[in-house]
Amino acid sequence: MPFIPHTQDETNAMLKAIGVARIEDLFAEIPQGLRAGKAGQEMDGQYPGMGEMEIGRLMRERATEDDGVLCFAGGGAYQHHIPAAVWELTTRGEFYTAYTPYQAEASQGTLQLLYEYQSMMSSLMAMDVSNASLYDGASALAEAILMTVRANRRSKSKRILIPKTVNPNYRKVVHTLVRHQGIELVELDYDSDKGVVDPATLRVGEDDDYTALVIPLPGYFGTLEDVHRLTDWAHDHGMLVIGCVNPIAVALLSPPGEWGEEGADIACGEGQPLGIPLSSGGPYFGFLCCRNKLVRQLPGRLIGQTRDLEDRPGFALTLQAREQHIRRSKATSNICTNQGLMVTASTIFMSLMGTSGLEQMATTSHQNSHKLVERLSAIGGVEHHFSSPFFHESVITLPKPVDEVLAALVWQDVVGGISLQQSFPELGNAMLVCATELRSEAEIERFATALESVLADGEEVI
Repeated sequence: MPFIPHTQDETNAMLKAIGVARIEDLFAEIPQGLRAGKAGQEMDGQYPGMGEMEIGRLMRERATEDDGVLCFAGGGAYQHHIPAAVWELTTRGEFYTAYTPYQAEASQGTLQLLYEYQSMMSSLMAMDVSNASLYDGASALAEAILMTVRANRRSKSKRILIPKTVNPNYRKVVHTLVRHQGIELVELDYDSDKGVVDPATLRVGEDDDYTALVIPLPGYFGTLEDVHRLTDWAHDHGMLVIGCVNPIAVALLSPPGEWGEEGADIACGEGQPLGIPLSSGGPYFGFLCCRNKLVRQLPGRLIGQTRDLEDRPGFALTLQAREQHIRRSKATSNICTNQGLMVTASTIFMSLMGTSGLEQMATTSHQNSHKLVERLSAIGGVEHHFSSPFFHESVITLPKPVDEVLAALVWQDVVGGISLQQSFPELGNAMLVCATELRSEAEIERFATALESVLADGEEVI
């Protein structure tokens, strides 16, 4: 890492100021048994340490395992083109070592970047404000639900309508975070033919009280809900509306702030598609935007632009709803951190791509996914499952067990999709497949050919 913040003279001056001879003396209270030994030595039965050369070799070996593998999996994490400049700039020492601004006004560069991020994200979602991000899309949805419970004074039930087409991992995380706060998640079933919210489940009696409705766009099956109708229906019944969206999709589709007559009240989701590589599972970041009327319920930080006494432009924290800044009993959340490095990358990514670039990404992804589904559906025994329009992933059913087929495809260097047998067993041998703008016609054909060979094999798939 090229950025080292302190010279040896500066370090010595600080040690002298606090009356300590060496940096190691600051850690004297740590028991000897908990300290790491020299490189290569075991520590209390743990794995031995490695030197730089060994670590480098290990990481190179693991990285080569992904070489040449085609990815057609989605389900909340997507492989998109990332301009080289994004991570070339993000990994500069000034960004790479910067953390959340506790001494905010001394961190003008970080504040400006967050200000630009919040401005762009608010524009993309057609919302008034955005916070400085959260852990991931799942925790962002949980925070959005907590916001609605605090904000919707007309509702006393703490009951949230959440479709089964919301990412099942998100639903699990939300359940974990809200179940001890008296909040009830009421699941809405989906139409078995269309893969969207079943209109028959939207009947609300006069005595029914629901706090909010979650609307996914796209749903986990890739299908597109009638967001305008659902938003107006929820508002007509006294609910707030949470849009849980893919940020690339809303570059092409109506953003949450423009749904129905009044728009959604909150928009949230996973920011990984905005310049974050798959990276074998993370890290990611969650985004959270809302209307001005809900800003006091928004967890995290808001950055504002101002001018100092000499009329120079500057940036400052204008809202700090975290328990580290205000009384704990007044805080909106204790998990409102921002994933600073990921947000840095996404801010640079959105700046480089611009409105037209994001729209082109979304359009090409949409076109490629339809080519993929059309080609796979031409294989004997393979069927496209749902009839609704979809964005860049969809569900197909296979004549063989999905898990076995996916295992066989891996041997041909193809990640064929995601099995739905565990989360949605009622769909049978169903698989979620995805194609972004990165997938070429030749790669789609390679996937189809591999799938044909696996399905044509008369023996049991290994």
